[in-house]
Amino acid sequence: MNSYFKNNVVSISFATSLSKVAGFLRQIFIAAAFGIGITYDAYNYAYIIPGFLLIIIGGINGPLHNAVVAVITPLKRREGALVLTKVSIKLTLLFFILGLIIYFNSGLLINLIAPHLSNEAKSIASYQLRILTPCIPLSAFIGLSFGALNSRNKFFISSISPAITSLTTILFISVSWIINHQNTNYLFYSGLLAKATLTGTCIQFAVQCLEIHKIGLFRFNSPRSLFKNEEKRIFKLIAPASISSGLGQINVFIDMFFASSFQGAASGLAYGNFLIQAPLGVLSNALILPLLPKFSKFNRNQDNRNLEKSLISGIEYCFLTTIFLSGFFITFNNQIVQFVFQRGAFNSEAVFLVKNILIAYAVGIPFYLYRDLLVRTYYAIENPKLPFQLSFAGIILNVFFDWFLVGAPTIKFGNLSPYNFGVIGIIISSGIVNLIICIFLTTNFHSYGINIPKNILLKKFVLISLACSITSTICYSVIKDINGLSSNIWELFILIIGFLAFLIIYFSITKLLGVNKINLLIKI
Repeated sequence: MNSYFKNNVVSISFATSLSKVAGFLRQIFIAAAFGIGITYDAYNYAYIIPGFLLIIIGGINGPLHNAVVAVITPLKRREGALVLTKVSIKLTLLFFILGLIIYFNSGLLINLIAPHLSNEAKSIASYQLRILTPCIPLSAFIGLSFGALNSRNKFFISSISPAITSLTTILFISVSWIINHQNTNYLFYSGLLAKATLTGTCIQFAVQCLEIHKIGLFRFNSPRSLFKNEEKRIFKLIAPASISSGLGQINVFIDMFFASSFQGAASGLAYGNFLIQAPLGVLSNALILPLLPKFSKFNRNQDNRNLEKSLISGIEYCFLTTIFLSGFFITFNNQIVQFVFQRGAFNSEAVFLVKNILIAYAVGIPFYLYRDLLVRTYYAIENPKLPFQLSFAGIILNVFFDWFLVGAPTIKFGNLSPYNFGVIGIIISSGIVNLIICIFLTTNFHSYGINIPKNILLKKFVLISLACSITSTICYSVIKDINGLSSNIWELFILIIGFLAFLIIYFSITKLLGVNKINLLIKI
């Protein structure tokens, strides 16, 4: 059993790492080819709906995946095949109808999502959305097949599948550069990313069909009356999980709605978010995943004292790591953006926009991960009601702060607010909403017999922030005097040395201030 577990962990980790590397390279190629231009801006709007269905609903650990794993795993191969085939046909047909509706209303949908885009950008986005609509029915089967493969311990294909679209995009961009080096075909080029995404999705669909067939989970000749209960269970599991996922996506719609007023904003947000999400994902997995089983165990045993100790340790670790990450991104924002993106169409103007977006994202990192920790803690202690209610409140708050921080625009009276931070305001809005939700979640723990020393944690947060500020000031004062050269090797050298210096200084100061208790963290 131990060998089985280790083999699966190695397989999943290796495949996931390959997918992450492919995604990283894909983003570099996109930046070089499109920069923050109108084409990539339009693609980000066109991809909102298909991307939600492909990644959130139909992705790994999405509602379709989890529902199939839960229902099919205990069934025999023949039974599982019958259930999977029936559910796949019904769900794919449903998504096909949804795709048709989106195809014939692409212009209307783009206008609703991004009303302030230029007419040219809306036209390109609508064209790209029509190209992407076949991804919608494909996403249904892909999500279900993820679950089916994992239910039979086939983890490698599921984990490596996202790399297919990334590699296809890289190939399309490379071929386009070669073919259209001197004479660019406008229609092909404006639809390049959408065509690459569709092609990659089709290849992914074909690969997973082949794998599903290999393990014997395709069966079409079966009486309709068989396994009705299993089908119903899958759909019952899919529905509420999809609604919960949709709540988070509403905030994406809201942000993109307001971002459409600013040229290049959608592209800038995509690049900035890409830089932030990779390390945040690592921190989330390293910090939160090991804690959740402990919380559930303590909750079952009604051991609130140990639950409190583990939660407090987790919060301190969250502050210590995320504030470090924020400080590093803020201090070395220019070097990070230049090293990762500045080449080809990604010019100095794009660097300026994305590095400011990166700083804004960095400020909100601690509240983002802290909220994630608190929400999952509530689920671990089986009290999901408050996080669910706050998700709705967060949507309303996000609308208000987005609107207020971009000038509070009105049709008749113009801007009502003196604070127009542009696209940066949209990011600040998310940080404020996360902070407010964190405050409500933290203060409400006492209702469940969990006591959090809020004043002590606030003091530690302030001291850790102070340590980060001192570290950032020291590091920035050094790099601003040696930042004359501009090359990839030089930027990489500064980032490596800067990271090590930042880590050593930050670690030393936090230890000196008594807010870096390594022994406590190890015991989490």
